[in-house]
Amino acid sequence: MEIKIKHMDYRILLGVLLILGGILGILEKLNLISNASRIFWTFIFGIAGFAFLYIFATNREHWWSAIPAFSLLGLALTIGLPTKFDMFGGLTFLGGIGLGFIVIYLKNRRNWWAIIPSGVSITLGVISFVSNFAHRQDTGALFFIGLGLTFLLLAILPTGTHTMTWAFIPATILLIFGSLLGTTFKGSLDYIWIAALFLGGISMIWQFLRTQKR
Repeated sequence: MEIKIKHMDYRILLGVLLILGGILGILEKLNLISNASRIFWTFIFGIAGFAFLYIFATNREHWWSAIPAFSLLGLALTIGLPTKFDMFGGLTFLGGIGLGFIVIYLKNRRNWWAIIPSGVSITLGVISFVSNFAHRQDTGALFFIGLGLTFLLLAILPTGTHTMTWAFIPATILLIFGSLLGTTFKGSLDYIWIAALFLGGISMIWQFLRTQKR
């Protein structure tokens, strides 16, 4: 009996969505509304996003559902944006993906790995917005700065297990690289990479020797 009800609920939902699409199509033909397809897909992706969000909120084991939840909600917002706000499209979609990973980390600090994809997604979203106004070289510098800030957060924020002090190394390298990119000091980047390799190697050896002494 329960299986039949579930199938009935699924069919009712699908039927309602099809009827909604038909109504929107008729209203557009009558020139009562415009962009019916945009409204329809905004509604579809929004409903799907809230469905995954409900799964995430009601079951702690399904933490992964935060990723499709906020990704779909970001996509719904992107599709629903008015044409004059199209420049925010990449930011809303990629920002939604990043927000999903942030929520995963906030729910359990042991999911420290989620900081990295969240930082990358949000950085790319910001770049997609800034690229409407800035030069390509400037967005390249912004990319490395965003990655540097991501690793810096990884080193500073609590992880629930052990401190990620190693993240200070890529954070420093990426922030310096991003800051110098596009400046008159760009030629010195080759030497910075060499110095970074030496410092990184020395740091790892030092950490190993320190743990051995304990």
